[in-house]
Amino acid sequence: MELNKYIEHTLLKQDATKEELIKLFDEARKYKFLGVCVNPVNVKFAKEHLKDSDVKVVTVVGFPLGQSTTEVKVLETIDAVKNGADEIDMVINVGKLKDKEIDYIVNEIASIKGATQGRNLKVILETDLLTKEEIKLASELCVKGEADFVKTSTGFVKNGVGAKAEDVKLMYDTVHSAGLGVKASGGVRDKEAALKMIEAGAIRIGTSSGVKICE
Repeated sequence: MELNKYIEHTLLKQDATKEELIKLFDEARKYKFLGVCVNPVNVKFAKEHLKDSDVKVVTVVGFPLGQSTTEVKVLETIDAVKNGADEIDMVINVGKLKDKEIDYIVNEIASIKGATQGRNLKVILETDLLTKEEIKLASELCVKGEADFVKTSTGFVKNGVGAKAEDVKLMYDTVHSAGLGVKASGGVRDKEAALKMIEAGAIRIGTSSGVKICE
């Protein structure tokens, strides 16, 4: 199995330096990772650095809380696309989900998808904060909003576990027949964990431990 082709090599910490980003990009080239995932401010820099490679540049919207207005998330998406982002990972509004504001969630996903200009949209559910029923509901709403992927976590929840194989399986079972993929992200730090996620149905792995996993 070519694990490198599942990996989005990730650096989303707020104190990431230029030097650390260049290291991320160079590792992504060397190991032929599927993509890198960086904050919006670093998209243009990533695109320039990776221009002669097949490595996708992925960025995040409404990150990490998901509590911006839909309009702001859409503007972030438009800006990210303008700067060269190949894919967008948005954070769902967890409060609205818990309040069962179905139309709000679906409309937000659909609005952001429209702003991607045909690029893949992944929706981060933040599974650490959700019940199994809420994970299933959120996944169903991603189908309705015509997203391309459901994703487990931001990795920013205090004391959060991040991706769990059972949650990935639940998400896969909910969205697979509609053609959506699953991205496991948060706490995937070694090869054993990555293989568990893939076995549960993930076709993308978001991790800052890509080099360790592949070696």
